[in-house]
Amino acid sequence: MLELRPNCECCDRDLPANSTDALICSFECTFCRSCAENKLALHCPNCGGELLRRPTRPAQKLARNPASTVRVGRSTPC
Repeated sequence: MLELRPNCECCDRDLPANSTDALICSFECTFCRSCAENKLALHCPNCGGELLRRPTRPAQKLARNPASTVRVGRSTPC
């Protein structure tokens, strides 16, 4: 199951589970659409993989399968 990380690793913008502006790579590195398109050219700076829109989790499923609350950030700027 996807972690649904709560923030952009680049700018720390909040990305709730229902956000359509969250993009992820195959390792679930998470970025907002603005950073992914304007700073990263839709490629993950961690693994080099493609960044694609993260699926949303239906609200009724979040109670039993909550999104992660662990914020992840990069040690080097994007």
